Amino acid sequence: MTSTTLPAQIPIFPLPNVVLFPNVFLPLHIFEPRYRDMVGDALSGDRIIGMVLLKEGWERHADPNPPVYPIGCAGLITHVESLPDGQYNVVLRGFERFQVTGEDQARAYRRADVDAVPEQVSAEARTALHDSRQRLERLLDQRLDCAGSESKIPRDMPDDDLVNALSQYLEFEPVEKQALLERLGPCERCKALVELLEMRLMLADTPVPQCGVQ
Repeated sequence: MTSTTLPAQIPIFPLPNVVLFPNVFLPLHIFEPRYRDMVGDALSGDRIIGMVLLKEGWERHADPNPPVYPIGCAGLITHVESLPDGQYNVVLRGFERFQVTGEDQARAYRRADVDAVPEQVSAEARTALHDSRQRLERLLDQRLDCAGSESKIPRDMPDDDLVNALSQYLEFEPVEKQALLERLGPCERCKALVELLEMRLMLADTPVPQCGVQ
């Protein structure tokens, strides 16, 4: 994974539709002034930013800092492009899940007190994960066949990296991705992915009821 250590307090970047997973890359365009300040400060320090998902109804919340889900993922800025108008294009690489235990809102952007939430992958879980991965690949191949597309699953990617990448990039609802992030580790996450894909395939095979007006 990475040897980066998660500090006790980190800046957080709340978004309504983005969930970051460990060891997965996330490109971001930073344009809002307070988050431009956040990136500038991160680049001057440890380059760490925590991604968190905003809770539903955030747009109707009176507080300028609406509630977020307590489990997020810290990312390390691996690439940065500073634009002439002060905006940034950055790429984060997820490295550690965390739980928010408090917030410091003294700055323009939000900072959170966090506890690390390591991924749990025992030797037994790795064996179960590999078995679940094979089921996951079969479901993805089936889904791609239905769509008339060729499979592009990287067969040589490590099991946990593949599960995390699919969790981030497959077209699930943000709350579904958040639920995947909150799983204890890649093995449980893979099982949940299988269940989600099985549900999608089942719904795709269900005839749409026809109705009409007499």
